[in-house]
Amino acid sequence: MSTTASTPTSLRPAPTGALSPARTLATAARVLRQLRHDPRTIALMLLVPCVMLFLLRYVFDGSPRTFDTIGASLLGIFPLITMFLVTSIATLRERTSGTLERLLALPLGKGDLIAGYALAFGALAIVQSALATGLALWFLDLDVTGSPWLLLLVALLDALLGTALGLFVSAFAASEFQAVQFMPAVIFPQLLLCGLFTPRDAMHPALEALSDVLPMSYAVDGMNEVLQHSDMTAAFVRDALIVAGCALLVLCLGAATLRRRTV
Repeated sequence: MSTTASTPTSLRPAPTGALSPARTLATAARVLRQLRHDPRTIALMLLVPCVMLFLLRYVFDGSPRTFDTIGASLLGIFPLITMFLVTSIATLRERTSGTLERLLALPLGKGDLIAGYALAFGALAIVQSALATGLALWFLDLDVTGSPWLLLLVALLDALLGTALGLFVSAFAASEFQAVQFMPAVIFPQLLLCGLFTPRDAMHPALEALSDVLPMSYAVDGMNEVLQHSDMTAAFVRDALIVAGCALLVLCLGAATLRRRTV
């Protein structure tokens, strides 16, 4: 007869790869409740992209066509940057406060935890993208040839990519300041090489090759497809799938790097 005491099922940690909709939704609800009591973070996520687009429109007040040319691209880039900043700092705050330690001691899988965070911030990303897209199209008169829904789709995928990147880099930062320091390393190279300032095929061949593996390049390409074509093109579908695939891949990497920091 075995003398090993059995662990109660309710206290056993969930398998790392297990994903439970109930646990995921409970995690997302907890994150949203916490964000509800942080109006500055909500304002940063929802209002800053709109303010930046508003400023950009009137910076080019004498040249509306310039705003039409780069406004669509920045409509995707601004949400990506703000979601990256907010998600990385908010997640790191939970790591350093011990909240993640306590959660990982519960019957909660790493997949549930990462998916819950992604779902919560993704819900805010939907609101953020809708506000920014509506402002650009119907108030700032951004002129696009394609469907506004496709523009909204790419903006949302970009915001979700920023969320995934923020969750991922938070695992490697020891403080909120270090989380912010990751922005020049993760975001700025993509910003320079995404084709916003010059066509990617006009860059040095080495930089063009590097831009081909950076997800922001496809975010900008997708926005440009909506800007120039009235129908959904094969290139747009490819760009959207690449951005979505990169977000999913980074979320999986985030789950893999999620670990307890105490022994």
